[in-house]
Amino acid sequence: MVTLLQRSDNDTSQINSGDTAWILVSSALVFIMAPGVGYFYSGMARSKNAVSLVFLCMIAMAIVSIQWMIWGYSLALSDTSNNAFIGDLNYGLLLYVGDKPHVNAPTIPGDVYALFQCMFAALTPALALGGAAERIRILPAVLFCFVWTTIVYDPIAYWSWAPKGWMNVMGSLDYAGGTPVHIASGFGALAFSLVLGKRQGFGSEKFAPHNYLNIILGTSLLWFGWFGFNGGSAVASNGRAGLAATVTHIAACMGGLSWSFIAYFRHGKKFSSFHFCSGAISGLVAITPASGFVRPWAALVFGLVSGIACHFAVDFKEKFGFDDALDVFAVHGVGGVVGNLLTGIFASKEVAALNGVIIKGGWIDRNWVQFGYQLAASCSGAGWSFIITGIILIIFNFIPGLHLRIHEEGEISGTDMAEMGEHGYKFATMEPLPVGRERTLSAEESGRGVPHGTIFANSPPSNKSTVTNTESSEKPADIPRL
Repeated sequence: MVTLLQRSDNDTSQINSGDTAWILVSSALVFIMAPGVGYFYSGMARSKNAVSLVFLCMIAMAIVSIQWMIWGYSLALSDTSNNAFIGDLNYGLLLYVGDKPHVNAPTIPGDVYALFQCMFAALTPALALGGAAERIRILPAVLFCFVWTTIVYDPIAYWSWAPKGWMNVMGSLDYAGGTPVHIASGFGALAFSLVLGKRQGFGSEKFAPHNYLNIILGTSLLWFGWFGFNGGSAVASNGRAGLAATVTHIAACMGGLSWSFIAYFRHGKKFSSFHFCSGAISGLVAITPASGFVRPWAALVFGLVSGIACHFAVDFKEKFGFDDALDVFAVHGVGGVVGNLLTGIFASKEVAALNGVIIKGGWIDRNWVQFGYQLAASCSGAGWSFIITGIILIIFNFIPGLHLRIHEEGEISGTDMAEMGEHGYKFATMEPLPVGRERTLSAEESGRGVPHGTIFANSPPSNKSTVTNTESSEKPADIPRL
């Protein structure tokens, strides 16, 4: 987060109840983004993988929150470390946090700031797992989240936000997580897709979303939560927080519109809820690093450019042959880079000064070097995440019991049943028909003592199985994948 004031003492007299209440609410708003990601991902995937994707997002929240308590907060945001690369362990187990404010948030208790930042850390690996959707085992994924947060997210967060972090000292601007959250997860997902390989049928089958309502629901939860994600990053209840929320909303609207209209003319002049939702997310991603630095008119540019750039970035996976199942790289990786670079152009020192923060601004303030700082931060975050994620995944595959890819039969049946033994949807296998027409017993009826699939008397003979496979029999609507 942006440093508002610098405090080196233990004085708690400046703690503000209004600021504290707003950050507690913002923490809850960011929390709701975890199931939001899950529903968004589940709708994009095939129905046989829907439950496991929501579950992965929720269990990532749990495991990373424990990691954050043990040492994550201290490694990522220690204000007592003089290291430019990583924090110390002075706040391990959240000891010595309590009411003492962090220097980045001088008007709220330290434990409230730690909770708020925990939500960011927990959300990031859940985003990255989208690159491996429909083919990843849950047990190694859980351990991966713990390890990845420790050696990928925590260092990048420290570089960006800690008082001594090298990006922060250099002058890079990142208000709410363009590099630690979006670039890190996007390029981590790219590494995931390359190491795990393609899904069966990639390139020959059409992988269409199975539930557009889940996509809309997930987008709504994410959009709602993003008001706390960016608005809360002011770590105070003030005008700058309000402006951050305003530009967040505008960028999301413009992103959804730009992506929708491009797709409309590229794909048969039909509108799609999926296109709008993807564009809205791209606008939210892009405005994240700039939300506390730009005016509302600039948010239109962020939404427009990100919607266009991310839309065409989706084509990369077909052109270059990698299976980023849920387009995490295209939306979060590319969108995060776009947002970082545009921050170097449109950041305004007048906006930052709304609550006393002094910056030199971007190109609109004739600070030409800021674009270079933003580019350096983007490349460093992307390179670190991509390389280290790839190394982690390769090591996991050599450890017995921790190979990441599900077996072939499990991929065919779906991760819901193969990894969890649960279905996202409960279908009766055949509806009862009037006497004289063929019908079979549903699963519930077979559970009452009659063999499943039994044909009732007076039904005409049939050589075909009457059991319907809903996954294979339903043909998705002819709407392009993206």
